[in-house]
Amino acid sequence: MSKLILLDSGPLGLVSNPNTSTEAESCREWVREREFQGDLVLVSEIADYEVRRELIRARKLNGIARLNIVKSKLSYLAITTETMMRAAELWAQARQTGQQTASDQSLDADMILAAQALLLIEDGDQVVVATSNPKHLSLFVPAARWQDIT
Repeated sequence: MSKLILLDSGPLGLVSNPNTSTEAESCREWVREREFQGDLVLVSEIADYEVRRELIRARKLNGIARLNIVKSKLSYLAITTETMMRAAELWAQARQTGQQTASDQSLDADMILAAQALLLIEDGDQVVVATSNPKHLSLFVPAARWQDIT
């Protein structure tokens, strides 16, 4: 059965990195293999934001161009009002249970990404968030290191 794989900012940064580091090449190959196996790899708008803002800050024009290419080739999951409403619920729940993933002043992108995943799951999709560090996200949604998703 195919699954939806939401890219967190770590793997998205690797896939869109114009450099040819071993890790970046491995991540690009992993995305190609996932697609070959029939999985749908999605660029989350919040992950795009996290990667893009740093590229803009650092004036990495090649990185921005590469991110735009990746975004155009993979499916894109936009942030909706429903996503933000669910993210607010998750943010509050995380604090009520002592499981917050960021400071109270932070936007907490993890909660937005988790909300996107939860809404897809509620629609009946099999979803996993591909990340470099599943610790926080896995409290709320299926998440794994990108290297471990097969």
